[in-house]
Amino acid sequence: MKKLPEVNVDYGNLYGMILAPIRTRLLLTGIELKVFDHLSEPKSADTLAQTIGAHPQNTKAFLDGLTAINLIEKKNGLYKNSLAAETFLVEASPTYLGRLLDAMKPDDQFLQNLAKMVKEGPPPPPEKPVFSEEMLAKAIVLYVDSERAGYAHEVITIITELPEFSSFKRMLDLGGGPGLISMAIVDAHPDMKGTIFDLPPVVAEAKKFIKEYGMEERMDVLGGDFNRDSIGEGYDLVLASGSLQFAKDIGYVVKKVYDSLNPGGVFVSVFPFGMTHEHTKPENTVLGLLSFALMGQEVAFDQGYIADSMVKAGFKATCSRTIDTFMGSMELDIARK
Repeated sequence: MKKLPEVNVDYGNLYGMILAPIRTRLLLTGIELKVFDHLSEPKSADTLAQTIGAHPQNTKAFLDGLTAINLIEKKNGLYKNSLAAETFLVEASPTYLGRLLDAMKPDDQFLQNLAKMVKEGPPPPPEKPVFSEEMLAKAIVLYVDSERAGYAHEVITIITELPEFSSFKRMLDLGGGPGLISMAIVDAHPDMKGTIFDLPPVVAEAKKFIKEYGMEERMDVLGGDFNRDSIGEGYDLVLASGSLQFAKDIGYVVKKVYDSLNPGGVFVSVFPFGMTHEHTKPENTVLGLLSFALMGQEVAFDQGYIADSMVKAGFKATCSRTIDTFMGSMELDIARK
């Protein structure tokens, strides 16, 4: 008898990749049907089906699928949200992430054309810029969702633990979007004031959040494009949280930040796209940016690139480390003037 091949590696990871789209679709369908909104308390499949106007037997199969991927729990025939689903997938929750997760789903056309793009190269460039001012203004609700869901607390902790924090008088939130992070930082300080700098349509939305959170006396906004416009001066702290990815020339923007700071001022950058292992890690970063890479648009940098730019700009001391967030690893760079 011919001997079977000797195999010293398993294919479980490959099988998991084939099932991954099913997990994704279960999650997104649950969000679409607002299933999680109705499972804060245990319910049977029949009761939920009647509530959402669905087929009872298929609802049961669907709920069993959500249970298999640990989004809900099943006990004695009744289904209930897991802690993660209750926290992030119930629309009434202040930490709801349904909109953000739906926006982050892979583009079906991109996936279907993947082989074609690999063989033929990037398609013609789009008529409109990938990151238009109007698109960013409309996406501000997604920034709000991500900040409320935990990311803001991570950044706030970093800032408030700086040894210089108590001496800060004025901060700039560079590309601050809705400004929830800088508002919380300012609120944690007895008398510091802050400025949110972003594109004009974005700061128009930020003003609404400043009013909502009652921070009109301590927060203001400055509209512009940091690639070409003045960002002001006299700051003790400049925070760039996920915004340097929009810099056309990192070195130029970092030097502009240096010039805007008072002597002894601190520049904190949290950057989501630092690459390692010859641009093959972290996995979330590589996969999240694959569509941009195949379209010939590079928005990531080697790990350490921002820190190097800080040194070249004149900062006398830098400190860097990788931090883990719900969206994956990010690069934290702290520089002092």
